Amino acid sequence: MNKVTVLGSLNVDTSFRIKSFPQPGETVQVKEKSNAAGGKGANQAVAAAREGAQTAFIGQIGNDGAGKFMLDSLEADHIDGTYVSQNESVGTGTANIMLDEDGQNCILVYGGANQTLTDADVQKAEPIIKDSDFIVAQFETPQAAAITAFKIAKANGVTTVLNPAPAPATAIDPALLKLTDIIVPNELESASITGIKITDEESMIQTAAEFRKMGVPNLIITVGDKGAFYSTQAGHDLIPAYKVKAVDTTAAGDTFIGAFVSQVATDFSNIASAIKFAEHASSLTVQRLGAQPSIPKLEEVLTAAKESAS
Repeated sequence: MNKVTVLGSLNVDTSFRIKSFPQPGETVQVKEKSNAAGGKGANQAVAAAREGAQTAFIGQIGNDGAGKFMLDSLEADHIDGTYVSQNESVGTGTANIMLDEDGQNCILVYGGANQTLTDADVQKAEPIIKDSDFIVAQFETPQAAAITAFKIAKANGVTTVLNPAPAPATAIDPALLKLTDIIVPNELESASITGIKITDEESMIQTAAEFRKMGVPNLIITVGDKGAFYSTQAGHDLIPAYKVKAVDTTAAGDTFIGAFVSQVATDFSNIASAIKFAEHASSLTVQRLGAQPSIPKLEEVLTAAKESAS
């Protein structure tokens, strides 16, 4: 069983199902509204936990009902929330999600307490980081917090995983990339960092070389319904996606990352099979509504893998 710690965001998601996205100045009717636990970090932790990893979380909430809701949701998935701190002056993060009939989404995120996570908060979590196989970070919390966590991880032989999402408004701190063992962007995030547009496998290979120049030795690029490309020191390949009818793509990428770190070896020797497992998990997620409610459990992923192999 992998031990995974996630440093990241905790958001209460409010989803609005609509026919199509509004144009500027247009008012549209909402068909359905729902609330659920979310945030990229929390989603990834839930995916890791549901796929069998021993999972802990580092983050921050406000002193409000939304914060309690998020703590309860972590506990429900047996995620260690010992190092989720509380901000007395800033509210818990929220996200408003518009979902159209084709399963595509637009998301408005209020960072709230996620953005006030400090180096000191992360340093308090050193015991859980040191005891992990992997630590995962994204960009819904400050980069400085991720750097602190990754420094602790590297000093203790813990594998670091960076999901550079959402794409940062400012440049990624080079120090963070040099502390990253594997980076997992989608094709748009990858292009925003390297300047290389993902068009084919050759452009993916060039991207991997560019990330190596930045100090990141291993790469996975998720390319939607085309699958996922990986590059390690041992080689590279494009793993095709499993074809399904998408209902809601929210949390698909987060499910992929959480499921991946629940299965992959710390030396990435089984990276291809771990990616296939993660693709099965995310293919189940997109067939359901919501973020965390759509993330499958281990038994469901194993069943889907067995069915696709038969």
